[in-house]
Amino acid sequence: MEPFRVHILGCGSALPTPRHYASAQVVEVRGKLFLVDCAEGTQVQLRRSHIRFTKISAVFITHLHGDHCFGLIGMLSTFGLLGRTARLAVYAPGELEDMLKQQMRMFCHDFDYEVDFHAVDTRQQQVIYDDRSLTVETVPLEHRMPCCGYVFREKNLLPHIRRDMIDFYEIPISQVNNIKAGADWVTPDGEIIANSRLVTPAEPPRAYAYCSDTRYIPTLHERLKGVTTLYHESTYGEDNLLLAQKYHHSTARQAAQVARDAGVRQLLLGHYSSRYEDEQVLLREAQEVFPNSFLTDEQAIFDV
Repeated sequence: MEPFRVHILGCGSALPTPRHYASAQVVEVRGKLFLVDCAEGTQVQLRRSHIRFTKISAVFITHLHGDHCFGLIGMLSTFGLLGRTARLAVYAPGELEDMLKQQMRMFCHDFDYEVDFHAVDTRQQQVIYDDRSLTVETVPLEHRMPCCGYVFREKNLLPHIRRDMIDFYEIPISQVNNIKAGADWVTPDGEIIANSRLVTPAEPPRAYAYCSDTRYIPTLHERLKGVTTLYHESTYGEDNLLLAQKYHHSTARQAAQVARDAGVRQLLLGHYSSRYEDEQVLLREAQEVFPNSFLTDEQAIFDV
């Protein structure tokens, strides 16, 4: 299968620590790279991850708290210094647009690439990006300010050709794409070979959901059906449930409840509060509800 991976650049929360950077990650889908959130330190983490800056085709910002977007203008400036010419799409809440334009006039006015800003309505679940291989849709979240998550969904894959049948019926290579698209094969004697005999089914399309800062939403799982891998903030453990409620964050156990109810295959935990010296307590609480839970960490890579 084509690569579909998540590269963790930062999984801490608002207060920086020596152990964790604030929120940023790269979603890699079939050779395309998308940056999700862009906190301070994102550029350094891209370097450490050996991810080429120039291959990032779009940036998705979940909300306008600094630990999710303070690194954006610096990264845009670096793109220009590196000689980028390809257009860059930025998807973010509309309130960022004027501020970003002012910053770019100040710091990025003589670069050779354009930034296409796309205002995101965080209140709606809708497809905001669409290409030949995937879509990206928003997922409304509930935080102290407008905030949304993003779901990256592969489009249906083509079936696999049965090489033994292609060889047996001496089907020309020029017809392979037609057969992948559903065509039958007619032999020189007029026999119709059904398409189902010439192919095997493709793997089910994969989907990755990134749910950043949000309080626990009991109905969130309904918006995440079909998701393979879920990243859900897990700022606190149950020992700080009242803080989670006060600041509109989630506990690791609550993140696991969303994963379980959505029927995902794996849950990635992140956005840890700086009060935790060891996130194993968060992992244990999540695994009690959803065993296939994992802690994220800088430089970690997860297959979706």
